[in-house]
Amino acid sequence: MQTPEYRLTREALGDSLVRLGKDNKNIVVMDADLSKSTMTNKFWKAYPDRFFDMGIAEQDMISTAAGLATTGKIPFCATYGVFLPGRCWDQIRISVCYADLNVKIIAAHGGVSVGADGATHHALEDIAMMRCLPNMKIIMPCDAIEMEKAADVVASTYGPMMLRMGREKVPVLTKKEDRFILGKANVLQEGSDVTLIGGGGLILLECFKAAEELAKEKISCRILNMHTIKPLDEDAILKAAKETGAIVTCEEHQIMGGMGSAIAEVVVEKSPVPMEFIGIKDRFGESGTPAQLFDEFGLSAKFIVQAVKKVLKRKKA
Repeated sequence: MQTPEYRLTREALGDSLVRLGKDNKNIVVMDADLSKSTMTNKFWKAYPDRFFDMGIAEQDMISTAAGLATTGKIPFCATYGVFLPGRCWDQIRISVCYADLNVKIIAAHGGVSVGADGATHHALEDIAMMRCLPNMKIIMPCDAIEMEKAADVVASTYGPMMLRMGREKVPVLTKKEDRFILGKANVLQEGSDVTLIGGGGLILLECFKAAEELAKEKISCRILNMHTIKPLDEDAILKAAKETGAIVTCEEHQIMGGMGSAIAEVVVEKSPVPMEFIGIKDRFGESGTPAQLFDEFGLSAKFIVQAVKKVLKRKKA
């Protein structure tokens, strides 16, 4: 593939909130003392009367957001994914999901690509914590263009929703004309031998690198962008299982309870095929550059290549 442009998804989110806030006066934004990092400070500068910095008090932020939602406001709550949902899961569960309120959660700095901040700031369990909650929807845009579309969908769709995004610039893998439908995966590359299902731009780029290497050995890889983790696109998963006969899931999250687990639940019940899982294997994060950590945790292209060869052996057995 050609060298892609790199952009920050969090910057795209900040710009999108400003754009959406211009037309919808019910949109309010809340942050937990990290608005410069999450880039919700863009909204703060544009609409200071609708921005609330709640300080390092994530539980209070969610409870306040729930109250605002009962009055017809659409609160977007932002901080790092280790803190949201990490520090306020009870409030999300009871005050937001049980009540089915229109609260939007922005979980920033997800995955190990946060880098040197280390284990305490690597959100590796947030999807698992959130996808088990009734009424909650989870979106993980793969790039800045997709984030802009996802923000529109989140703002216009009623109910509890989480937007997950990383810290680093990510490759722009989609086009403005590409569709974005909640719960519908996008095929980024067609293939016939195995399907790589990725969540998030950095690891999807590793999928493309792996596919290029495998193509040299006449192995054809389909690449799916699973931007919505809940509701999951079962049709795309089952189509991939039927047409390629093998699946490798790739994510910057614990394998246990993450996107791969969700996909496996569909596959094992409705169309069993061999699967392999690229992700964090029951470990905490470490400090390092994103590239170093992708190698340390087995997320880079060479490990995807190994997983594909392993799953294809099982497919042929």
